[in-house]
Amino acid sequence: MEKLTIDEDIHVIAVAAPFFPEGIGQAFDALHAVLEESPQRRMFGLSRPEQDGEIVYRAAAEALGEDEAEKVDFESITIKKGTYVSVTVPNFKQNVAAVGEAFQELMEVTNLDPEGYCVEWYDANLKGYGTAEESVRCMIRLDD
Repeated sequence: MEKLTIDEDIHVIAVAAPFFPEGIGQAFDALHAVLEESPQRRMFGLSRPEQDGEIVYRAAAEALGEDEAEKVDFESITIKKGTYVSVTVPNFKQNVAAVGEAFQELMEVTNLDPEGYCVEWYDANLKGYGTAEESVRCMIRLDD
């Protein structure tokens, strides 16, 4: 486990998965269908318990303009700047369960942001999402 500092808020466009975890691919497909590919666009997965304590998962892509979310009629969310605890899972497509295990480990930290998300930060842009060699950084923001 390591600490990572994000110096600036990251504004993302997000699509909620219809089901968790089975609908994650559908949510990313919806992003792929409407957003322009760009090497500058970072990809994320955001999840947390919401309605009745059920986990809501959102596929998210970094917004490349202030009004991009409105243009595509998707949700706009801010990944807050700050210090995060993180675990990197290499080649996660080969062991998807390792992502859940990483978040279980991170959830044991005592000073997590109660309003924060479990954030998956993929090492590829929109075009590269889903390659077999891809790693994902699992992280949760610490409370200020």
